[in-house]
Amino acid sequence: MAPPKRAVIAVTSAKADLFNGKETTGAFVSEALHPFRVFRDAGFEVDLVSETGKYTPDWLSLQPDFLKGPDKAMYEDPQSAFRQKLDNMPTPEQLDEKGYGIFFASAGHAALIDYPNATGLQKIAEDVWANGGVVSSVCHGPALFANVKDRATGKPIISGKTITGFTTEGEDVLKVMSEIRSWGKPLVEEHAAALGAAYKRPDDVWGDFHIVDGRLVTGTNPASATSTAKAAVEVYNSL
Repeated sequence: MAPPKRAVIAVTSAKADLFNGKETTGAFVSEALHPFRVFRDAGFEVDLVSETGKYTPDWLSLQPDFLKGPDKAMYEDPQSAFRQKLDNMPTPEQLDEKGYGIFFASAGHAALIDYPNATGLQKIAEDVWANGGVVSSVCHGPALFANVKDRATGKPIISGKTITGFTTEGEDVLKVMSEIRSWGKPLVEEHAAALGAAYKRPDDVWGDFHIVDGRLVTGTNPASATSTAKAAVEVYNSL
């Protein structure tokens, strides 16, 4: 029996300054908005949740290259279904837990800060995995897997799996490596190595790329959010 046709999208609550305080990283809007649209279009009931119930939009995610057309209209309309969910997010403890078939970790650079210790979000992901559902992430989302275990084996759910996520090269391309290193948090590729996962990336750091490894679905960057969510739905439909 397939798990409930409900999807939950995790959102980072963290924020941090970048470029010497000129910009702020937080939740990358399209990495939550695109999966939200995909899951709704596929007939899923969709919830959004963050560790504190709060979020700060990432500055880059609001720029025209990443937020335009229908996406921009949906985000800028406080009455849209997406904004209503985003602006009224529960904490994991407040979530009306009925079970989910898909867990999706959206991200933004700030996810590197709070996701590794986001025990509430990690419990939701563990529950979905234990119940036979699909666990997915995009960009910096794999930082959440730092403490997400397969309860049957006690090992990280990504141990022995192949994943993708934002590239270390991408941090250099954006010229944010030194500031990110000052946070004292592992990068996505480092999380993969520490947890026993194989890491794979596209040739183009901005190319649309995702990997399906059983019930684990991961995408590389903002451009991959839609294809990753669609792949998660396909896996769910095959359960």
